[in-house]
Amino acid sequence: MISIKNRLTAFEKLGNFLRQFSTKGIEEKPDVPFNEVFFEGFKHQIKLAEENNSWFTKANILFATENWASALTAENLNMWIQDEDLSESTPKKVAIIMAGNIPMVGFHDFLSVLVCGHSVLVKQSSNDKHLVPFLAKYLEYIEPSFKGMISFTEDKLSGFDAVIATGSNNTARYFEYYFKDKPSIIRKNRNSVAVIQGNESEEDYENLSEDVFRYFGLGCRSVSKLFVPKNYDFDAFFKGMYKQREIVNNTKYTNNYDYNKAVYLMSEFDILENGFLMIKEDQSYASPIASVFYEYYENPIDLKIKLHQEKESIQCIVSNGFIENEVSFGNTQHPKLWDYADGVNTLQFLTRI
Repeated sequence: MISIKNRLTAFEKLGNFLRQFSTKGIEEKPDVPFNEVFFEGFKHQIKLAEENNSWFTKANILFATENWASALTAENLNMWIQDEDLSESTPKKVAIIMAGNIPMVGFHDFLSVLVCGHSVLVKQSSNDKHLVPFLAKYLEYIEPSFKGMISFTEDKLSGFDAVIATGSNNTARYFEYYFKDKPSIIRKNRNSVAVIQGNESEEDYENLSEDVFRYFGLGCRSVSKLFVPKNYDFDAFFKGMYKQREIVNNTKYTNNYDYNKAVYLMSEFDILENGFLMIKEDQSYASPIASVFYEYYENPIDLKIKLHQEKESIQCIVSNGFIENEVSFGNTQHPKLWDYADGVNTLQFLTRI
């Protein structure tokens, strides 16, 4: 079994590799091991990922790699595991069913399983099948003991001891039935919300535009719902959203915008829009692409109670001094290693199976 120190070191070196691929540009650095084998190869995988899924723009892929490069430092890795004893866990085989909504969305589960000393069996989404297997190969070069511990399959899962599965609310019911005899984490649909109190700055709204539009709003950490004070004027909100106006240059996004706008208009819903984003009063949390739902509130205490009662539907709450565990404007897509999806501590689960 690989020592915990060697496991962490391997991922720290992977972070160094990923640091060459950022939103500021792609630049080969001379001190990164095995670049002669992997640097051009990963550039090619980014290109393939972009061609395979038109939601995966180069900018969004590089944003994801940049975030992982920032997360995979010795300091962050050691802080993440400090409350868990990972040295004595009995190695198991853990299956991961990954979603494909944003680039490398299942990588945290992949990292968690290997850091805990288990083997991993990955079933990827067809929407995101290029990036993680390539990084797995890099890990096996950095730490040869990982060979034999990492496998990918397109077939029916078998021969595993526990499972982490992410999907829609519908597929989650299937997962819960199918994996009822195995230790499991089953993740369902969640969305993120922003609470507007009326005292937000222009910068807050511009930062919020990142939470709304990054990954075209397809992530569970993307803000798809606003809670606004009664009689709120949306002018400041739309002014902040204007920072993302270039999104209309993406054909797939614009097609979704046009389609959803037509549906709303034919249904005679009241909407406000600015040419690339629609907002609609609606109690639901999951809004269609190119739209954000909103709901008015009068009493902040009542809203806090509502958010607590409906926490199973919410991934992040974006606000400024409104509620505990809030995320500041512009930071939903910068989770730390210890910001667990659905609030379920993956390390605790993996050390107890």
